[in-house]
Amino acid sequence: MTQHFAEQARRARLGGTLAFPASLVVLVIIMVPIVLMMRYSFNQFDPVQMMKEGFTLENYVKFFSDSYYRNVFLSTVEVAAICTLLALGLGFPVAYFLAKTQTRHKSLLIILLVFPLMVGNVVRAAGWMVVLGNAGFVNALLAWLGLIDQPLKLLYTPMAVVIGTTAVVLPYMILTLQSVLEGIDFSVEEAAQNLGAGMFTTFWRVVLPIVAPGVAAGTMLVFILCMNAYATPVLLGGSGITMMAPAVYGQIARASNWPFGAAMALILVVATLAMALTSNWIIHRRYLRTMSS
Repeated sequence: MTQHFAEQARRARLGGTLAFPASLVVLVIIMVPIVLMMRYSFNQFDPVQMMKEGFTLENYVKFFSDSYYRNVFLSTVEVAAICTLLALGLGFPVAYFLAKTQTRHKSLLIILLVFPLMVGNVVRAAGWMVVLGNAGFVNALLAWLGLIDQPLKLLYTPMAVVIGTTAVVLPYMILTLQSVLEGIDFSVEEAAQNLGAGMFTTFWRVVLPIVAPGVAAGTMLVFILCMNAYATPVLLGGSGITMMAPAVYGQIARASNWPFGAAMALILVVATLAMALTSNWIIHRRYLRTMSS
């Protein structure tokens, strides 16, 4: 037995040693741009030179003191939260079905689920533009049913952004939840129901606490993707809504205000990670409390 544990420890050390170079490269690739962005955010904007070396907080003061940029940030958080909740609500039943089903067509269902990920966000957003446009499928269907006389304004609205973004992130949520659900023993459901628990009680008190880590991972991944969405808000939101990623691009590429754009980007990164980690901590805390009771 001692020899077995020693062999496992040796393999763990070997795995860590082999993974260290790749982990270091990934860390450098991620951290170097963030450090440069942080440094740029303290510089001053100059219309001629674009950026003057210095150390000032005026870019951050400008962001938090201007109601326009505060509203852009709050709109981004609101849309990301709504899309994350929708993806969780729509994705959990699908993931649960895929995890429990024993059909021979399961592989085909997973391929169909993964297939949208092979199509770029721009192409998918263009498809939603066709569906939600004034002459699109939804308005044509409503007019054919006699429910409307004039086309509804569905495109270039916050609702269009929510629909398009949710469609983009939904496969990520489903795949994350499915991988966790397949690892649980579904006999606990039968045991709970044999003891008198209803379907809802079984789900809320037994299944959900067990898959809480997967829910936390899925919501964190999806929330980060939603907060940093660019193509979908631009194509489906238009002038109806502005989110942080397009606003950052506008400051850097159009206004050439690199310091302010860097400050906005850093605020987006820090706020996204802070909110995602906070939600992850809350879910894990509930999971540990449930498992210990």
